[in-house]
Amino acid sequence: QVQLVESGGGLVQPGGSLRLSCAASGNFFSIFDMGWHRQAPGKQRELVARMTNSGRTNYADSVTGRFTVSRDNAKNTVYLQMNSLKPEDTAIYYCNAKIRNDRYADPADYWGQGTQVTVSS
Repeated sequence: QVQLVESGGGLVQPGGSLRLSCAASGNFFSIFDMGWHRQAPGKQRELVARMTNSGRTNYADSVTGRFTVSRDNAKNTVYLQMNSLKPEDTAIYYCNAKIRNDRYADPADYWGQGTQVTVSS
């Protein structure tokens, strides 16, 4: 059973920083993309940032230059460093990973439980 466990959300003032972490655990063969999505009240879930297992990244336009995604493949962990936070960054942030459960399986999408990020003075 694969699990993604997130940590690091909270309340921060505008202009502040937070760092999210997400660790994958359980029995699996390999991890491909890892990244973060977010969902604000009344809005659709959107991609924030992701990184392939070879290190390629892509970001939403709204966070480019402020957020940085990184991975520690030895720890099966992905991070999201969020700087210069704005009130519009307020959302539930979800970790996402494409994981192959065994050598012959197709990669499947897994999601964390979500962590709340609130940017407010």
